[in-house]
Amino acid sequence: MKNINIPMLLLATLVILMFVLVGIAIAFRNIWLILLFILLGCAFMGFGITLKRRRK
Repeated sequence: MKNINIPMLLLATLVILMFVLVGIAIAFRNIWLILLFILLGCAFMGFGITLKRRRK
């Protein structure tokens, strides 16, 4: 059984949470929160991809 990489798991969970919050912001019809959570989600995803590339 492989070891679970906890920091990357938490980062992936954070990215998913940001995009869930986009859906909630859409329900509240708040354009600023929508833009904020989209930008944060993309930033966290980019950070995770960068970390993954550096490890290989």
